[in-house]
Amino acid sequence: MCSSSPHELYFQSLSLKPLKKTMEKNGKRKLRVCVATCNRADYSKLAPIMFGIKAEPDLFELEVVVLGSHLIDDYGNTYRMIEQDDFDIPTKLHTIVRGEDEAAMVESVGLALVKLPDVLNRIKPDIMIVHGDRFDALALATAAALMNIRIIHIEGGEVSGTIDDSIRHAITKLAHYHVCCTRTAEQHLIAMCEDHDHILLAGCPSYDKMLSLKNMDSLNALRSWLGEDVKVKDYIVALQHPVTTDIKHSIKMFELTLDALISFNKRTLILFPNVDAGSKEMVRAMRKRGIEHHPNFQAVKHIPFEQFIQLVANAGCMIGNSSCGVREAGAFGTPVINLGTRQTGRETGENVLHVRDADSQNKIIHALQLQFGKQYPCSKIYGDGSAVPRILKFLRTIDISEPMQKKFCFPPVKESISQDIDHILEVQSALAVDLGGTNLRVAIVSMKGDIIKKFTHPNPKTYEERIKSILKMCMDATIQAVQLNCRILGVGISTGGRVNPKEGLVLDSTKLIQEWSSVDLRTPISDYLHLPVWVDNDGNCAALAERKFGQGKGVESCVTVITGTGIGGGIIHHNELIHGSSFCAAELGHLIVSLDGPECSCGGQGCIEAYASGTALQREAKRLHDEDQLLVEGMELKNDETVTAIHLIQASKLGNKKAESILRTGGLALGLGVVNILHTVNPSLVILSGVLASHYVNIVQEVISQRALISAQSVDVVVSNLSDPALLGAASMVLDYATRRTY
Repeated sequence: MCSSSPHELYFQSLSLKPLKKTMEKNGKRKLRVCVATCNRADYSKLAPIMFGIKAEPDLFELEVVVLGSHLIDDYGNTYRMIEQDDFDIPTKLHTIVRGEDEAAMVESVGLALVKLPDVLNRIKPDIMIVHGDRFDALALATAAALMNIRIIHIEGGEVSGTIDDSIRHAITKLAHYHVCCTRTAEQHLIAMCEDHDHILLAGCPSYDKMLSLKNMDSLNALRSWLGEDVKVKDYIVALQHPVTTDIKHSIKMFELTLDALISFNKRTLILFPNVDAGSKEMVRAMRKRGIEHHPNFQAVKHIPFEQFIQLVANAGCMIGNSSCGVREAGAFGTPVINLGTRQTGRETGENVLHVRDADSQNKIIHALQLQFGKQYPCSKIYGDGSAVPRILKFLRTIDISEPMQKKFCFPPVKESISQDIDHILEVQSALAVDLGGTNLRVAIVSMKGDIIKKFTHPNPKTYEERIKSILKMCMDATIQAVQLNCRILGVGISTGGRVNPKEGLVLDSTKLIQEWSSVDLRTPISDYLHLPVWVDNDGNCAALAERKFGQGKGVESCVTVITGTGIGGGIIHHNELIHGSSFCAAELGHLIVSLDGPECSCGGQGCIEAYASGTALQREAKRLHDEDQLLVEGMELKNDETVTAIHLIQASKLGNKKAESILRTGGLALGLGVVNILHTVNPSLVILSGVLASHYVNIVQEVISQRALISAQSVDVVVSNLSDPALLGAASMVLDYATRRTY
């Protein structure tokens, strides 16, 4: 009989009294537990559990299966340390196909799957314990799941780089029970629809052993591996593995690491990499540089876990991409340099310095200079030293009489209203933004042009506040879109002023929107929402809205004229929106219809906008009111009430001849402008949009019949039936162009 190992002595020191219970659920039959270990790393996590199971012979029957790199001489024949720990190994499976490339990994999984069924049929375990994210573990979990053996997965729910993530999460889906190390990992498992009752947050089993070694005299271990003259905190531990999803780059990074360590000129304990694809090339890089014979280096295939931990605890620095650096080293506050992406996503303490893009020797040397010799606060992210008792207690709660079928806890899913093609199209939506002179508006617009949800906020006066409001409103809308089952394809923005839609720039603003010139709208919104963004002038957006959702649908060439506070619009010619060489095409409000007319907001005279816009009508209404010629019988105006174009229209309807004349003059000016458009681009349809459209349509048709060339008089003039052309036009840019990604 072998003497008690350090593992066993440690575990026997734990108080097991809370675990001494009868196994009523399983009819007092011992629970047969198979622990399968594939390599030196997973054994360091599984050994404490194995000792715990072994220490309870009345409750558990332990079966050990050894496979993978444990049985390879190049990797230290590490199965011997399992034997030294006084575990019987009735089953040793040679499952590694040599080659150290991707194909060899696949073949190794296949070979394990061929050999495992006979072993599992012979052992007939109630439960199999599988650790981590190695390809060998995937074979174990696959075989056990297909043979209806309950699986406990250790260290599921964690996130790291490379193919390990995919393997770890695949094992999670096969496993029936989960033992995780951190609260975040537990939340990941729950998010992956695993049954919360089958998840145990225990901490890392290796922490139980590590924390018992913290105050141990480590000098003998240091001297045995690094020489008699070794000093605490004056050496480096290096452990780097290939990254299977980018082997070529990981080998280059390893070569840079070796060169940096040679240049740094400190004593270094370097371990050989694991058996993953690319390891052969990494070993070749070590031998090419003579690492095994270099006076500063001690290259080893394997170190017993308790000695390795003492070496890490007393190192001046640990470097590489092993999970040991981001997990175990934190328990001692040892400085760590984590290279590359292999551990991306792992929770780490402040002792870890990440060098994600380790693409130069100097960068790695600089990291060594920053970290070497420091001492950080100890971290217990991954455990508090009590994982094993929790795991044993968890084991005893498993009722093997329950049905084997695994259950998933899916979150509630909103029932689909319909599965026809129209519903599918409606779900595809755009985020539409309208920047008016008074308000900011954001809407979720469906493919059919339905405004599903609208948000309104006063338009701030400053650029900074305006951008801040737009981003917040858009983010709120995207959150609402998820709840409304809408998929946002992109963001369309309608704004006043001159716009360069190719770059998403507001070049010049209208006077109604302050601090809104030379503004890049696309970049900040796209960066914030991670969505494509289109921007155009509000007149052009109205034309696009008519083409997609309104009177212009299916019409090849049409003109939309907006009659509101100002006069604007857009021109669709041969199905394309006309922008012009300097993006000022379709400034329809500034077509000149009189050489000596009233002054326009643009600084010119005789523009349509100076006659027919809401602003122009308000100006004339105020003039009439000042001359006591506005109000007629049936009208009243309070003392503090502002005179607007609405009062002029009301007066006209009640028979005020001067008001009628002003409205007719506005309609005539607009009609003349439309005639000029007909003679220039010859559209087949003119759409009048905005609040004044219905008041002008008959006059415009009259002017066309009197002033237009006979060949142009056949044009149709209609009033828009769209309630919100600016938002719908902004949405149409997204819905029409989102698949092209350009505009």
